[in-house]
Amino acid sequence: MASALLLAIDQGTTGSTALVMDLEGRTLGRATVEFPQYFPEPGWVEHDPDELMASVGESVVGALRAAGVQSSAITAIGIANQRETTLLWDRATGDPIHRAIVWQDRRTASFCATLKPHEAEARARTGLVFDPYFSGTKVRWLLDEVPGARTRAERGELAFGTVDSFLIHRLSGGAVHATDVTNASRTLLMNLGTLSWDPSMLALLGIPQSVLPSIVASAGLVARTQGFTGLPDGLPITGLAGDQQAALFGQTCFETGDAKCTYGTGAFVLVNIGNSPKTSKHGLLTTVAWQVGSKVTYAFEGSAFVAGAAVQWLRDGLGLVKSAEELEALAHTVASSEGVYFVPALAGLGAPYWDPDARGLLCGLTRGSKAGHIARATLEGIAHEVTDLLEAMAEDLGSPLARMRVDGGAAANSLLMNEQARLAGLVIERPVELETTARGAAMLAAVGHGLFTDLDDVRRMAPVERRFEPSKDASREQERIGWKKAVARARLD
Repeated sequence: MASALLLAIDQGTTGSTALVMDLEGRTLGRATVEFPQYFPEPGWVEHDPDELMASVGESVVGALRAAGVQSSAITAIGIANQRETTLLWDRATGDPIHRAIVWQDRRTASFCATLKPHEAEARARTGLVFDPYFSGTKVRWLLDEVPGARTRAERGELAFGTVDSFLIHRLSGGAVHATDVTNASRTLLMNLGTLSWDPSMLALLGIPQSVLPSIVASAGLVARTQGFTGLPDGLPITGLAGDQQAALFGQTCFETGDAKCTYGTGAFVLVNIGNSPKTSKHGLLTTVAWQVGSKVTYAFEGSAFVAGAAVQWLRDGLGLVKSAEELEALAHTVASSEGVYFVPALAGLGAPYWDPDARGLLCGLTRGSKAGHIARATLEGIAHEVTDLLEAMAEDLGSPLARMRVDGGAAANSLLMNEQARLAGLVIERPVELETTARGAAMLAAVGHGLFTDLDDVRRMAPVERRFEPSKDASREQERIGWKKAVARARLD
């Protein structure tokens, strides 16, 4: 067991990353391969499935080469994937009938609007809302708009899947058509309580049962490799999860109240809510976090649309800094933001406000305000919007959150992490390795292959680099009040 090696495939929106990891969580080799994005019409985003698969194959070969190991040394494979991206392919040949429709795509917005009268029922059954983001309306579009697709689907000739399903199909040589519970929970088609495809939702969206994959646990044998270039036949695929859930697992958020935040372009916050689904009163989504054996764990999910993108705006839009690294140093030139607030609503506001018309706002400026105050207010603004999500989650959960682990590029900013701990009143833990999605896939694969018998054992794969403790700060409450006033000003109504 000590020599076991894991191959993690993280299939993302702009590229595919493969990692070779050991059971201590050390990355022995890594490779990332990007692939093209297609924008055939405004608001439409597509991927070529064959280009996507080619990037996966190249990243796997590259990671093995970087690790200096043969593919035969791999014990098990774990997969994490961009969620909601939708494909439809020929069962017999494995050939897609259309490009993949990416999670960002908005082409089904008008159809979603017609479904709004059914939203309460959809939320109760699936934990989601009617939005083009989710897979169900995307596959409906493919069935209706690709000539002959619906007829072929009803004859059982076509297979639907999110990216995990397509990878499993290709990696197994077409032998397996499956998805795991985390990805199924993002389709608008799975019942959160039964963990099975919901007949009412299928009828409402017009999706035939014949196209659907089987739903499997996140850890356990899903398939074995067959005929995939660069990998020997028979390698077990034993871990499978959507990227955000994989990150939650990779951050060892195994207890109710454990949260993680990924600071990327936006900020994605998930919190473990235990073994039964709950409905949010603050517009948070309810999703499956993972299933290990027969035990299912659920999560609340919320996102702030702009986090790292605010730093990019200061760099590229205003020219205030030349690099993201410079921002922290600039923010350190002042002791506080001195009443300056930046609401980074550059793309509207997500949960708990859900205001697409909100706009970015910089307020509280005086003659004494300097670039350092704006830099610090930007970092505080990111921390404030994440705190809004954490407070909503604690309220919905009915108890304080236990801790939050962080990852993503902006998590390297220690000033931001200190402010996050202070404003949220929560211990923040930063792991040694900030890219946790692939690690989560590897950890699920290790559990699914029986390399760990207990979730406590798997914690050693995610060592903590630094803890940020919340300070006793009397100004915190006043700053939170000031932030909420600034948010109110940013909302145009």
